[in-house]
Amino acid sequence: MRRKVVEQRARVTNAFEALRHQIGLALGAARNARLDAEDALTKLRLEKLVLSVGLDHAEDDPKLAEHRGEPAMASVLSWLHTVRSRFYADWADGPAQLRDLVASEAEGPAGRPAGEWLGTLGRIDGTEPPGLWRIGEATVDGLSVGGTRGTTHSFDVAVPLLDESHLSITSAPKTRHTVDALVENLLMRVLSTFTPGAVKVHLWDVGQLTAVLPNFYALSRTSAVTVHDPTRLVDLLDELAGHIRRIHTHTMQAGYPTLRTMRKATGKRVEPWRIAVLYGNGENLAPELLRDLKRVASGALAAGISLVLVDVPTVLGGSVETISLLDDRRAITSMTGSGVEVWLDPPLPPGQVAGAAARIAEAVITKQGGPRSFSDLLPTEFGKECSARELRAPVGFYEGEPVEVVIGDATPHALIGGPSGSGKTNFLYALLGSLAARYSPDELALYLLDFKEGVSFAGLAPGKKDESWLPHARLVGVNVNTDREFGLALLRFLSDELRRRSAAAKEYEVTNIAELRAADPDGHWPRIVAVIDEFQYLFAGRDSVTAMATALLEDLARRGRSQGIHLVLASQDIAGIDAFWGKPAVFEQCTLRIAMPKARRVLAESNQAAVSAPRWHAVVNHESGVSHGNQLVHVPDSSAKDTFPVLQRQLWQRYATHGGPRLFDGAVAPRLDESPAFTTLEPAKDRPRTLVGQSIEVMDNAHAVELASAPGRNLAVLGSSTAEALSVLEAATRSLARQYPPGAVEFVLGCAIDTCADEVRALADDLAALGHKPLVASASDIPTVVADQADRLSEPDGEPRFVVLYGVDAVLPALERKEPGKPSGLDHLRTLLKQGPVKGTHVLGWWRGVARLKDTLGFGGTEDIGAWVALDVQGSELAAFCAGQVVHWSPRAGRALFFDRSTHASPEVTIPFHRQEVADA
Repeated sequence: MRRKVVEQRARVTNAFEALRHQIGLALGAARNARLDAEDALTKLRLEKLVLSVGLDHAEDDPKLAEHRGEPAMASVLSWLHTVRSRFYADWADGPAQLRDLVASEAEGPAGRPAGEWLGTLGRIDGTEPPGLWRIGEATVDGLSVGGTRGTTHSFDVAVPLLDESHLSITSAPKTRHTVDALVENLLMRVLSTFTPGAVKVHLWDVGQLTAVLPNFYALSRTSAVTVHDPTRLVDLLDELAGHIRRIHTHTMQAGYPTLRTMRKATGKRVEPWRIAVLYGNGENLAPELLRDLKRVASGALAAGISLVLVDVPTVLGGSVETISLLDDRRAITSMTGSGVEVWLDPPLPPGQVAGAAARIAEAVITKQGGPRSFSDLLPTEFGKECSARELRAPVGFYEGEPVEVVIGDATPHALIGGPSGSGKTNFLYALLGSLAARYSPDELALYLLDFKEGVSFAGLAPGKKDESWLPHARLVGVNVNTDREFGLALLRFLSDELRRRSAAAKEYEVTNIAELRAADPDGHWPRIVAVIDEFQYLFAGRDSVTAMATALLEDLARRGRSQGIHLVLASQDIAGIDAFWGKPAVFEQCTLRIAMPKARRVLAESNQAAVSAPRWHAVVNHESGVSHGNQLVHVPDSSAKDTFPVLQRQLWQRYATHGGPRLFDGAVAPRLDESPAFTTLEPAKDRPRTLVGQSIEVMDNAHAVELASAPGRNLAVLGSSTAEALSVLEAATRSLARQYPPGAVEFVLGCAIDTCADEVRALADDLAALGHKPLVASASDIPTVVADQADRLSEPDGEPRFVVLYGVDAVLPALERKEPGKPSGLDHLRTLLKQGPVKGTHVLGWWRGVARLKDTLGFGGTEDIGAWVALDVQGSELAAFCAGQVVHWSPRAGRALFFDRSTHASPEVTIPFHRQEVADA
């Protein structure tokens, strides 16, 4: 046990000795480090003292007397003399090296005196801008190697800008003119270095309405310089942000991180450089503006944008050169924190600057071919583009460069807004012309509808003065502001086409129009663009038309994109469209927004770009109206005389191989002789069709009543409008006569209204000219004729007979008279209506009031009128003849309501045909 204790004590003693040794070493090292630190501190203090009195006076200055004998003092003096000797040996060539650096990095106008370049046009249009831009010069005293003061040297001072750095300028009191001269000098150097148009300048000054660098006025009339609204910094920042976003997307898709690398790789300039000069005048910007400004600054250099901030109280991240003015001639320039005092270059002569700006402006206009016109939107060759993936077409120009509208899967539908006179129609012509010139009719089909009281699209169909038409147009509808049903018909047609395409896509097991065209190359699958101008009229009423149109439009907006059906909806103001309240589906799908000057609610609520848009311009936005998607576009005059018609005739001569598009003009009544439904009538067997009016459909069809041998196959015309009633009965009679050979049918024309006698006799003459032998009865003869026709119903089946009665209600008193023991004329008429159709005898009658027709038919006789045409009759009066359903109808000129109980679920609007005799009268 004792042995173990001794061994343990020995181990503890050894460990303690080892620890004491380590502590001794540590204390020694600390003491040595302390001595070294004290020596270094002493040297630093001595260096500070020597430098404070000057190295040349260190030998005799009283402040250093107590240290002259110290070894540290000798070491410090020796080291400082060595450093100074080496520095000034190198600095002997310093000013010359700086001058050479600026000369190499700031060639030509970027660094040369103004007299050598001011007034000349730039020649550089390559991929690399100068690295530095001169602003003034600085001086330094030269010293010999031995330390003696030598000659004063000067060197040029230049700052980085394009692709390299932003510039922040801080003024001193009463130095605004110096700041303007500095900015003007820089901008003029830049504009004079590059070819005209290669650099775009944006000017914004919170304190001035117009006079921002007035010597640049000539340039402000071109795309080279743009002066922005001092109260709308947000618009400028949104424009720059949108440009950065667009450039970033373009470069990234091409595989380059920045615009600069893309220029280097491709060897060509694909975008102009941009310089945005912002005068803040020291005012504090709103926090949201500062946030947007910093966001723009962070991505600007990569997109070829440099910011020049003058007295804007903010700190930008990234590469920023600062210039702080000391007085009206001197400034401190710095990028890393150490400053250089600069003597700024004197202001350029104002007259020479204005002259140079005028020359550059003229060159910009000349380079761009002068003010852009409609012809500049057109390609060199027509019809070379394919619409399988999308439609692309320039609609105008921004800074001299074309701006395209894209209609495809990403932007399937467009919403265009602008008040009257803002250029909306002109924009539509620019869009249609640009599309039609690039895509053939096999690639693009247009359906055009104008609801307002005008004929904006009428010239796209064949006319009396010009036989040409736009070959891409399938339908042109004008003056349809009172025919909302025609807009509904177009939506129905498009919905049917959507179902047809969807069925084909399902059959080929594809999902979109591009895949369908690839799978069915022999099929005809053009992209369809339906343009509806003043579309809000379609939803003007709270009725079934609005309800059905809303549902169809929502469905087309949701599903049309995949099958190549696109909507372009234009309006003066969409604020009052109640139909879409709470149903944003349509507007959400209209990701392409075009706002004309002063347009409201087309762009996003916070986007006010259209407010300040000048005349002949539009804001094109492919991002659902969000500010960063804005592109301000100058739209050339596309609707002037001899502008669009010239293109149309060229396209017509190239493509037109068939008849023109369907033209529906709501202000012009159709003619029976020109109606395809009339001209294509074929001989009837036992089901003749009698035409009553033009249907409101996409296809050129007519409303007709099939007069089969079945109960109720009679036609009643209701209302007091004489002209329309004569039109309906004449169209019905003439269409029947066309379907029978001469002598194969019997017509009885009974006229109970003296004022219509001439028209009835004229119709009889027309029937006779066709070989028929009509019987014409006067008012006094109608009871006898009706009785005779009723008696003939008992005869064996003979030739078809049509009894056409004008103003039946006028002879009701005569028909109601009866002799004892004999049926009255009214009884014979009721028999004729009830039993006649089965025997091949049909009545086509005109009653001037619904109540008078009811009196004629008697109790329960409404079933004997299988079809009717209502003229100036309120819908509430027609329920009895429409299976008891509520009829929404208010009479309107030139229109009628048609219902055939055998084919219609509800009445439809029809257009009575034009009567030549009425026009001649």
